[in-house]
Parts: sequence; C-alpha cells; structure tokens
Amino acid sequence: MESQTVNEHSSNFESGNKGGGKKSIFKYLGPALITSALVLGPGSLTLSSTIGTVFGNQLVWIFVVTIIFMMIYTEMSTRIGIASDVSFIQVIKQKWGTWGAVLIGIGAFLVTASFQAGNSIGIGVAASAIVGGTPAFWVIAFTIAGALLLFSKDFYSVLEKVMLGLVALMLVSFLITVFLAKPSIGSIAGGLVPSIPAGSLGLIIGYTATCFSIVGASYQSYLVQEKGWNKAYAKEGMKESYLGIFLLGFISFLVMIAAAAVLKPAGIEINSVADMGLALEPLFGTWATTIFMLGLFGAAFSSLMGNATIGGAMLSDGVGFGSKLKNKKVKLAIIAVMLFGSIIAIIFGGAPVNLIIFAQAITIVAVPFIAIALLVVANDKKIMGDLKNTLLKNIIAIAGLIVLILLAFNNVKNIFL
Repeated sequence: MESQTVNEHSSNFESGNKGGGKKSIFKYLGPALITSALVLGPGSLTLSSTIGTVFGNQLVWIFVVTIIFMMIYTEMSTRIGIASDVSFIQVIKQKWGTWGAVLIGIGAFLVTASFQAGNSIGIGVAASAIVGGTPAFWVIAFTIAGALLLFSKDFYSVLEKVMLGLVALMLVSFLITVFLAKPSIGSIAGGLVPSIPAGSLGLIIGYTATCFSIVGASYQSYLVQEKGWNKAYAKEGMKESYLGIFLLGFISFLVMIAAAAVLKPAGIEINSVADMGLALEPLFGTWATTIFMLGLFGAAFSSLMGNATIGGAMLSDGVGFGSKLKNKKVKLAIIAVMLFGSIIAIIFGGAPVNLIIFAQAITIVAVPFIAIALLVVANDKKIMGDLKNTLLKNIIAIAGLIVLILLAFNNVKNIFL
C-alpha cells in the first residue's frame, strides 16, 4: 500500500510539473504550512504585538534572523523525511539507541503539552469576542471539534486543508489590520539594522524561543512522510519549506508593525494579543476588532491542533507505538495533549507559573538535543545521500544551534539561579 501511495504521488508530481512555471510550488504547499500554523499561536502573536507596542519597529531584524534559522531546520527536516525510510525518531533509535528515541518523544510531548493551555485560552477569548458566550464554553467546544477531526477518513489531508484555511484567515485578517494602521515604511526599514534597545532582551529571547521551534521543525519530517513524498519531491519540498516558514514570519511581522503603528503612539499597554484586538475598536470600529479576532482564532485553533499532533505523534513514536496519524494509539496520545491543555485552561484560566517553569526546564535538555540530532542525521551520507547538508546550511544551522544553547543557559539562570 505504501509503495502504491508513493507511486501515485510521484505521478501527480510529474503531471503537476508539466505545466512548469513558478506557480507549481503552490500545488505542493502543505507540510511546512502545517508547521508554520502550529508554531504561530497566541503566544508568538502576543510577543509580536508586545514588541511593536513597546519598541515600535526597532526589532524588525529579530523576525528576519529567527525565521532564517527556522527555515533552515525545517528544510533540513524535510530532506530527512524524504531521504529516510523510517521516521526521524526511529533513525535516532538506530544511531543512538532507545534512550535517544525516548528522550525526544517524551521531550516533544511535554513541551507541546505545557504550552497547550495558551492555545485553548486563545480559542476561548477569540470565539467569545466574535460570537459571544463564555471562553470556557468555546474551549470545550473546539477541543471536541479538534478531537473529532482526528477520526476523519484521512486525517492528514483534513489537517492540511484546515491549516491552509486558517493560515489564509490569519493572513487576510492581519493584512487588513496593517492596512488600517498605515505603518511607516521608513521606520520598518530602519528596524532591519540590528540593535538591542534597553529592556528589549527579554522580549527578543521570548520571541526567538517561541518562533524558532525545533520541536515543530523536527515534525516536518513526519509530515513529509505522511504526504508520501520521495526523492522526486526534493526540490519542490525544499522550496515549500522556505515558503511555508516565510508565512510564519510574515504574519508575526504584520502583527508587530500594526502594534507599532496603532498602540505605541497611543501609549496603550497590552497583556495579551486579545488586548490589541480590543484596542482597535475605538479607532476603527467593532468590525476591525472582529477581523483581528478572526486572525487570533485561526492562530489559536491551528496551534491547538498542530501542537497536539506533534506531541502525541512523537511521544507515540518515541515509546515504540508508531507515528502514523492513522494509528489509534497516536490518535489517543494527540487527544491526551488536547485534553490536558483544555483542562488546565479551564481550571487556571491559562498556564500556571509552575507549568511554564516546568516547560522551560524540559526545553533546556530536549530542544538542543533535538537540534543536534537533526544536524547529525542531515550530515549522515549513508542516510541522506545527495540530500546531505551543504556547507552553507551547516554554518547557518550551527549558528542556530548556538542560539538554542544560549537560550537553554538563559533558562538555567532563570530557573535555578
């Protein structure tokens, strides 16, 4: 069955390319779009809006640098998924033993589960602002909806279509917000020059840690295999990785420049991305707030689904239960992540401090380890063949790894010192 699926996909690939032209990349937009959507949650949008509100356009450069690192690791993961006959965690198990596989699987599960409460709260707040009702009701409703989607006939195809729709929703919503805000092009260009304004380091660290998601990048290899891509897809797959992750950075960037244009001049302080949506109402009317909240809903629901899929699938793979989305054990693990986030959100109204500290502690070990594992596999000639890392990709990836290690040291300092 697997070879038949791959052959069908290969034939579609060849026929799709007969038309040629640059437009063909959009025909294959899928895995990286899912990765982009799951990373782009309420947390990353809150940080983007806070950066714009406090520092205007001075930190545009950090969006560029972070997305370059995310692009490289996602594209690297794409090539691993295409080159290998087994999943990324199973490759690690073959190379380093069961302990490596278990560490990655449990690490991915704990990291995603820890941040799931924020996604649930984002859905509740956005849906409540758009149509009314209590946030808790919408948290329960959309958690059930997400769980039901798991049992569709072809969950990967459904996931891809849902994510495409949600990314389009975010893009349109935040583009309209920027159009209303009328940002300064000159100020945006000036922000491309790296600088670290006083008091900005914490936000820089937070945004980098949120949007440079190694757990999300590593799951790209699974999505590629779910889609059935083989080496015939290598060129288009790499392009798709760059385009999908570019959208992640671009949408965050839109939120930041809108906040810089609207909230900073007004001196409005925000505690969440929902505050930014509400701040638009006095300036542009309730319809502007509704449009922004639609974008927030798209970010929250895409992250709720995507985060849970990553955590559940990688945990299942790490402990030897398999990783395919058709697998019942994988589906149960995904539902476990969803339920965990929803219960925490309803009881505490958000992720409690102890849970955030726990997630940071897990990140200290798991994230650099996963990055090293991706880098090692991507340079293994036996596995990768012609898809092995180039010198330039290694240089950028090592720079990204250094950033992740520095972030881990920062977490050690915050938690233990």
